[in-house]
Amino acid sequence: MEQLFTPEYIVSILLSGISLGGQLALIAIGYTMVYGILRLINFAHGDLFMVVGLMGIYVCAVLPTYAAIPIVILITMGLGFAIERAAYKPLRSAPRMSAMISAIGVSYLLQNTATYVTGGQPMTYPTIETLNRTINIMGTPTKLVVILTPALVLVLIVLLTQLINHTKIGMAMRAVSKDFETSRLMGIKINRVISTTFVIGSALAAVGAILYFTTYPAITPTSGSMPGLKAFVAAVFGGIGSIPGAVIGAFLIGICETIIKGLPSSWNVSVFSDAFTFALLIIILTCKPTGLFGEKATDKV
Repeated sequence: MEQLFTPEYIVSILLSGISLGGQLALIAIGYTMVYGILRLINFAHGDLFMVVGLMGIYVCAVLPTYAAIPIVILITMGLGFAIERAAYKPLRSAPRMSAMISAIGVSYLLQNTATYVTGGQPMTYPTIETLNRTINIMGTPTKLVVILTPALVLVLIVLLTQLINHTKIGMAMRAVSKDFETSRLMGIKINRVISTTFVIGSALAAVGAILYFTTYPAITPTSGSMPGLKAFVAAVFGGIGSIPGAVIGAFLIGICETIIKGLPSSWNVSVFSDAFTFALLIIILTCKPTGLFGEKATDKV
């Protein structure tokens, strides 16, 4: 037990947990932004995350890494825009259940397409030399990606906050999230706002995928399912519709999961790391149904 909780062990666990939490946070923001405006759970978001990993493999095979990464992010933004226009825009006036079924359909379409392209075989994400460089933190060998992830997440969140609070499109997004119909009557271009939301969420998911698959390089057509679910749990945990809540929820889940996985194998508790995430969600929703930072909403009659 004394050897287990050494300073090096604690630093390693905390760094890995914060890194994983940051990667989940970038996905969770996409969920919470879309829900905040459309009241829609975009179940295809996790699979878009998986597609980013596969695109990284193929694009890096023909282009150097410094050129491939921006191209992958741009393609992902375009794909997010196309998904919104093809699968969600035609259902704008339909019941929410219709849009949710469409989201599930897009999810399976992306998975099946990935299976067709790869033959269902696991693929390995290319090594990004800079991110995989090893440095020492308090005597603990750590990959640079683990240190870079939380810093990059904080920078992106600050930029996103500035965009939402200090730009015209950000003001429109806040207005639409408060009252969809009134915003339409006030002349706000709803379709433009929604498309922008999907593009921003897709870009953040692309960055998260690059960081995640650098840490966990094995990719299959279902690789986005569990990270997507955990990011969704983080968004609900923090209060879906709240960006700070999604980020805090993701960091808490990442740290707790890493602690459980880091316990001695003789304890046989690492198999419950995923179950813990969902058990924690049940407990939080039982005590506070709106999540940690969610606001209680009332339906208008």
